[in-house]
Amino acid sequence: MSLVKFKRQPFGNLITQDFFDMDDFFENRGWVRNMVPENFWNGKRSEPALNIKETDDNFEIELAAPGFGKKDFEVTIEDGCLNIKAEKSSSEEETDDNYTRREFSYNAFERSLQLPESVKQEAIKAKYNDGILSFNLAKKEEAKKLPPKKVQIA
Repeated sequence: MSLVKFKRQPFGNLITQDFFDMDDFFENRGWVRNMVPENFWNGKRSEPALNIKETDDNFEIELAAPGFGKKDFEVTIEDGCLNIKAEKSSSEEETDDNYTRREFSYNAFERSLQLPESVKQEAIKAKYNDGILSFNLAKKEEAKKLPPKKVQIA
């Protein structure tokens, strides 16, 4: 028995046909055409998911960062940017007569958000609960949406 390359039919199954042409499979994918971010494969950095919601009085930001503790975060405001850093590492060692087992883990991220001019930087509040880092960014009074004013017609 010998292996023969599958011959693609002109109107074959369009969804799966690329998977049968292995010569072409690795040549025309996203990682070759720079559709995937450069840091996707090297594991140097990842950014957590972020939700931003604007209300009449404030901005609410939620950042998904499970596995961290409050002490692992460093949040600063500098040059109109909200900078969020987190770093956590752990190691474990078990020694027996015949072996030593060492395990370690390291997880870190950094995220910066440009703050709108309408935010009161001195009134930013943050809390961490159940893997979600939440921020409340209060708006300045002049930036708050005013209720509609009724104009009397003379």
